[in-house]
This record gives sequence, C-alpha cells and structure tokens, in this order.
Amino acid sequence: MIVVAGGTGRLGSILVGRLVDRGLPVRVLTRDPARAAHLGADVAVATADVRDPGSLAAAVSGAKVVVSAVHGFAGPGRVTPAGVDRDGNRNLVDAAAAVGAQVVLMSVIGAAPDAEMELFRMKAAAEEHLHGLGVNATVVRSSAFAELWGELVAATAGRSGRPLVFGRGQNPVNFVSVRDVAALLEQVVTDPGARGTTWEIGGPDTVTMTQLAETVQRLAGRDGSLRHVPPVALRLGAATVGRARPAIGRQLRAALAMDHVDLTADSTRVRAVFPLLPCTSLEEALRGDRSPSAA
Repeated sequence: MIVVAGGTGRLGSILVGRLVDRGLPVRVLTRDPARAAHLGADVAVATADVRDPGSLAAAVSGAKVVVSAVHGFAGPGRVTPAGVDRDGNRNLVDAAAAVGAQVVLMSVIGAAPDAEMELFRMKAAAEEHLHGLGVNATVVRSSAFAELWGELVAATAGRSGRPLVFGRGQNPVNFVSVRDVAALLEQVVTDPGARGTTWEIGGPDTVTMTQLAETVQRLAGRDGSLRHVPPVALRLGAATVGRARPAIGRQLRAALAMDHVDLTADSTRVRAVFPLLPCTSLEEALRGDRSPSAA
C-alpha cells in the first residue's frame, strides 16, 4: 500500500493518478474526504490531519511507502509552514517509522535552516527530522511550480487585465511543471533503489517574475502593461496588514525574498539518471499542454 498525504492537491492528485494507472494500491490521507472524490473509486481514502499525530496511526497502517506532498504556505488559520511543512511532516514521518514504512518527502530546492524564506526553513527542519530517525527514505526537492505561479499572477490581473509583479521582478527564478515533478515522484516511489538519496528537479526555463507575467499576459491574449508593487510597499504591508493577517504577511515576506534570493536550479544529475522524465517548457505548463513532452 502506498499512502499519499496531500494526495488531493495539485501535485498529489497527479501522482495518485500515475500510481493507480500502474495498478498499484493507493490510500490518500486527507482532512476532508469530499476533496478526494475526483480521484476515483480505485483510491482508498483515510481521514486524517498531519497536524494531529493521533489521527495518523490508522491512516498509515499497512503502508509500504508513505509519501508527503503536503504544504502549508498559503492556508488560513493553523495551516502554516511551521504547522504543516515542519511539524506535520515530523508527525507523518514518525507514524511511518512506527509501521516500518519507507518515506518519500517532497521538499524545495534551497531548503536550509538559515534560508530567508520561512517555507524553506520548515522544509529543511522536516528533512533533518527524517534523516535523524534513520528511516529508509527519499527526498525530492523541486523549484517553483510553473502552473501555480502562473495562476497566482493571472489572478492579480483582476478587472484591469494588468497583472501585479511583487517587487522589482528582475530576479531569475526557475519554474518546473508540476507534471514533471509528479513523474519523478512516481519513479522514486516505485523504485526501492532510490532510497537514501535526495533528488533536485527544475524546469528548462529560468525567467524573472516580470517575464513570467508577460508570458501570462500573452497567452491570455491581453496586451495591458504590468503593474509593480515596489519592495518598500511590500515591507510596509508585511509590517502592518501582515501582523493582523499572518497568511498575507507570509506571502509578502516571501515576495520580498523571491525578489533577490537564488531561485535557480540545476537538474543535470536527476535527468542523467532518469532520462525519460518529461521536460515541460514554461509556456507548455502555463497552457496546460498535455502533449507527450509534458505528460
């Protein structure tokens, strides 16, 4: 049995579909079973919350591999990077270890204890806990998801039809298609020989946030100019509105960090070992292209 936490999300749903297509037994761990309806009748569903250790024992019972595709970056209330990406992953890893399951942990390129972005620090803490337990595990780190960021940029256009770029928008960022990441996860989940390794996957395109917004505009058939939110406004918003609304504060601080930290990626190693992995371009990802190169 393969248990996927976060299996109803963007990445998890694609991974679950690929595993089911292989004829493998899959159980999805979710807080709300209704969110798993789109996965089909072949997928078992366990109601659990990675933030609640007591709910996990039954959810991972009988698991051979436990996959974590959870994230808490943009959620409301208690859904935070600390609560989900650090503590939730720790709880999940502990539960997997208790039943002798292997673990595949989804992380981010740049995860480090001293990273400027909170999400990166919390992912690093989860990795450290995993390695400290001595669990038979694999870590997959990815760059920014092209589809997610394309949708976020498009949503800021609003009625004006002019997307927002937070900050200067000149820092190079590598974007990877979530489908490419799901393909790599499928490979390492089903290959016991991949345990004890960390893999980093990025996409073929590294662009600035301004260039990403321009591509979103072009694909939407709009020609309106972009709008920029200067760094000083981001700092002010994080210090004022961000205190009252922590989720917004996290996003504003992340935008400031993304305006200057190293967000490039080198996929040479992973693509040499897994040469059949898809390599979806940014434009294909933003179009939702399902052609063989992006499948």
